[in-house]
Amino acid sequence: MLSWQIGAVKITRIVESELPVPYNAKHPFFAEATPAALAQIPWLFPHFVTPEGHLRMAVHALLVEAPGLRLVVDTCIGNDRPRRMTGGVPLQTDFLAHLAVAGWTRESVTAVVCTHLHVDHVGWNTMLSDGKWIPTFPNARYLIGREEYDYWRQVTDDGQAAIMADSIQPIVAAGLMELVAMDHRLSAEICLLPTPGHTPGHVSVKIESQGAQALISGDFMHHPCQIAHPEWTPPFDTDTAAATRVRQRMLEQVADKPILVIGTHFVAPTAGHVKRSGKAFRFEV
Repeated sequence: MLSWQIGAVKITRIVESELPVPYNAKHPFFAEATPAALAQIPWLFPHFVTPEGHLRMAVHALLVEAPGLRLVVDTCIGNDRPRRMTGGVPLQTDFLAHLAVAGWTRESVTAVVCTHLHVDHVGWNTMLSDGKWIPTFPNARYLIGREEYDYWRQVTDDGQAAIMADSIQPIVAAGLMELVAMDHRLSAEICLLPTPGHTPGHVSVKIESQGAQALISGDFMHHPCQIAHPEWTPPFDTDTAAATRVRQRMLEQVADKPILVIGTHFVAPTAGHVKRSGKAFRFEV
């Protein structure tokens, strides 16, 4: 279980799943990320790309413990949901047991941030109990960007409607959701950063404590190959041009600085520093 200390703030990674993503010419994750193209980025190996040239990706939550705050950033896919992302088969993982191993209980969480409202970032907002979806973290404020919520509650796609119904509406009904600005500050050490493009209200999370800094990316980057090629975008970005601009801007802001970048879908070692490499960037772990 990976963890990092940023001044007085501890960040712990709780893994729900890890998987290789083979290149599929018909439905590629990144159209440009062929095995041959990835082979031209040697620092991606061995951590982030398999020897065969398959992307390695993860779905995980990040536990952020700061003075007076126990925060969960992004809540994965969750159990008991037949999602398209899982081939229609509901997951049955030991996510809550892993939470306990980290020394946390459901009741001890005081805040949850969903960087955006896609399926793999909201699932453990709720859990199935006696046939009913209830908030997983009953004492937490669930902080969701107002722009993000307003956008997705108008979407009529069946898959997203199901996500809203079982992962968002139960926390609304329980009075636990708090709509916030995209630059909302949670504490002296933690604030949100607007990084729209992947979705209209997408945010990242910035941590600053005792002179140390970290950035939890959310999905403005999905894989470290986008550090080398910020122009590579997945087909499910809401606005690919905006996503590319944000990615380039954020990489410029963190490059060659002592800012630990923690990738929301980066497999272990998950965190590192962005360095300039000619006109591009690389990830140093």
